[in-house]
Amino acid sequence: MLSDPWFYAVALPAVTLYGLSKGGLSGVGLLAVPLMSLVMSPLRAAAIMLPVLVVQDAVTVFSFRKSWDRRALTYMLPGAFLGIAVGALTAAYVSDGAIRFMVGLLALLFCLNAWFGRKPAVGTLRPHSAGQATALAGMAGYSSFVIHAGGPVYNMYTLPRIASRDVFVGTSAMFFGILNIVKVPTFLGLGQFTVENLHLSIVLLPVAILANVAGIWIVRRMPTTLFYKVIYVLTGLVGLKLMADGALALLLAKA
Repeated sequence: MLSDPWFYAVALPAVTLYGLSKGGLSGVGLLAVPLMSLVMSPLRAAAIMLPVLVVQDAVTVFSFRKSWDRRALTYMLPGAFLGIAVGALTAAYVSDGAIRFMVGLLALLFCLNAWFGRKPAVGTLRPHSAGQATALAGMAGYSSFVIHAGGPVYNMYTLPRIASRDVFVGTSAMFFGILNIVKVPTFLGLGQFTVENLHLSIVLLPVAILANVAGIWIVRRMPTTLFYKVIYVLTGLVGLKLMADGALALLLAKA
């Protein structure tokens, strides 16, 4: 695999997308694991990417270490841990296609409501809700574990509650950084952290870090209003992509 040009043809774009996503352009990393799945199993692709993601999370957390919402994390992390636990116990019995379609539909409906629904007063943020945080963070943790796409549901809770661009990025980095660390023992138990897989992760790290820094550079120079418009659009596009992937998987399963 180390000398396979097809691996690098998909792995380098994949870590670049993840780097931009971890830098703050939430959503663009959705294609990373599917890209790598073209040349290996999805589980192995996720295992190779996980150490890379942990390092990218650390870079973003350090860059935004003074800009994150402790209250949002306090509300969301318990539900996210529960979602990961449920994912670890039930992943073998639940259709990935159904999960993709459901998460995509929720993300798309959320964006449509934000664009066309009743607009809140300017400067008004939604109050935190333990029930909504537990439900949405639980789904984010579950979908992050099962299909590596927790971002859309995470955005559904945080976008209406965090007004600062930097705080949104910093809180996202903290949230998914913690979740990715929690997922490490599971992949270890599945026997996916082989010497070759870890070697491949290390080989990809320089490109991953450069892409991460590029994403941070772009986000910090993007006006806050434009940033939130971009995140809403990316969330909507990710929702459409997940719905399409889920529908296709369900159709093929019935064929």
